[in-house]
Amino acid sequence: MEAVHDLDRQLVSRWAGEVSGRIIDAGCGPGHWTDFVRSQGCDVEGVDLVPALVEIARSRFLDVAFRVATLDDLGVPDRSVSGILAWYSIIHTAPEDVPGILGEFARCLPDGGSLLLGIFEGARVEPFPHAVTTAYFWSVEEISQRLADAGFRVEATESRVDPGNRPHAALRARRVHLDK
Repeated sequence: MEAVHDLDRQLVSRWAGEVSGRIIDAGCGPGHWTDFVRSQGCDVEGVDLVPALVEIARSRFLDVAFRVATLDDLGVPDRSVSGILAWYSIIHTAPEDVPGILGEFARCLPDGGSLLLGIFEGARVEPFPHAVTTAYFWSVEEISQRLADAGFRVEATESRVDPGNRPHAALRARRVHLDK
C-alpha cells in the first residue's frame, strides 16, 4: 500500500466508510486492497480467479477471508453483499465480456448497494499492452453507459492524470431497481 497513490487510499476509504454491511473485493489480486478495506473496520472478503494470488493474499493477511472466484460468478447469493470494490479488476476483460461481469455485480448487490470501480481512462474503449496481458482504456461515458445498462446509477466520477502514468478514473455507482 506504500506505493498506492494517497488519493486512491482516500477515495477507497471514504467509499468503504459509506458501505454498511459485507463487501467483496472482486479481483483482489495479492489482497492489499482487501486488507486496507478491513483496516477501515469493514467486513470484507477478497476473491480472485488466480489461485496463486489467493494463496499469496492468505499468507500475507491472516485476518482476512480470501477465495477463488471469477468476476462473472462471485459465488454468493443474490443481493447478499452491500458493496463491491472492483479496483482495476476489469481492465483485462475484453469489452464484450464486461456486461456479464457488471450484471453479476448487480445480481450480488441489493437495491441501493454500492460499487466502486477503478479503470484506466481513455477517449474510447481501446486495448493497450500491459505488464500482465492486454488491458483496455475506457471512457467514463462508455463505462457509465455499461453500468446503467446493468442496473446501476453512477453517483460520482473522479479522474486523475499523474505525470508518467496512464490516466485513471474511478466511478462510484449504486444498484437501482429495474422493472424488467
